[in-house]
Amino acid sequence: MPLPIRPAVLAGADYPFAPVDAPVKLDQNEAPDDFPAALKAIALERLAAMPWHRYPDLNGDALCRAIAAHEGWPASGVVAATGSNVLIALLVQLAALDAHVLTVRPAFALYGLDARLLGASLTEVPLRGDLSLDPDAMLRALDALRRASPATGVVFVPRPHAPAGSLAALDEIERLADAARDWLLVVDEAYVHYAPDDATGLARRHPHVVLLRTMSKAWGLAGLRLGWALASDEVARQLRKLVPPFPVSTVQAACAQVAFEHPEVLRARVAATVRERERVAAALARHPTWTAFPSSANFLLVRTPDAARAHADLLAAGVLVRRQDGLPGLAGCLRVTIGSPAENDAFLAAAGLAGTRG
Repeated sequence: MPLPIRPAVLAGADYPFAPVDAPVKLDQNEAPDDFPAALKAIALERLAAMPWHRYPDLNGDALCRAIAAHEGWPASGVVAATGSNVLIALLVQLAALDAHVLTVRPAFALYGLDARLLGASLTEVPLRGDLSLDPDAMLRALDALRRASPATGVVFVPRPHAPAGSLAALDEIERLADAARDWLLVVDEAYVHYAPDDATGLARRHPHVVLLRTMSKAWGLAGLRLGWALASDEVARQLRKLVPPFPVSTVQAACAQVAFEHPEVLRARVAATVRERERVAAALARHPTWTAFPSSANFLLVRTPDAARAHADLLAAGVLVRRQDGLPGLAGCLRVTIGSPAENDAFLAAAGLAGTRG
């Protein structure tokens, strides 16, 4: 007898990732260094003094206030959850059930996976040949969807883009915001700390714009599983209805609050990663057959003549990167996380670019 499972779930794909062990791990865009031991000790001391038999805040209110202070955003507009990926699905539920999801192609897999699983129609607009956002094509797609029924939904724009690393101009996002006033426009800023600017001002001007941020990248807290949305009061109030009670654990809240008390750690990490990103990109510019795309994130997208062969050769040398050649428009491409200087040297050596330290 068949299981009583919705056809959309039965037909849905698994998240496209298979773990592989390697001495140098540059495949998941993680920070190269663990959270500082001294700050871990502070968090553990606080945890030891907390009652573990009591539920945490119903909506993570204390943590949301700490996020608000860190981001310069009203606490009433902060919604925290166990990772910004959870919020992606909730935003589809909020505004796109039986409606539309509009995004770019290629992009973070969960935009499309969640749209399909939740019964939203999915429209993906190709990036330009240089892997930058095509705002005119996005506006044409939006116009076509607004003539459909229903005429609303969610637009997802990653900024910086993953996996390309490109950075859409803020005036391009503003054009989308102006055109999509009856939609939610979600700007996914998972990699925002590595970029020269952010969309905070745009979100202040447009109450239908939502920003997504995370502690998994620049903060070096991927294991904590914590992300948040910055939204207008009304959008945040409605989104909170979909977040399960007690969305943030006592452990998550304590660790995050310690992190926010030490922003200098974030600044130093980001500065080091950006320096290394530019060094690795400059070294790759001398490669005879590989080409690195410009990046505003903590990774580089690299086009090679044969991604399968390049990936296998790197792995044989102990360096794990992420194949992206199965994505539209990314033939031959690998994604390489910017790691520690030693890890980056190992990658460059495995790529045939030894002796490139500047």
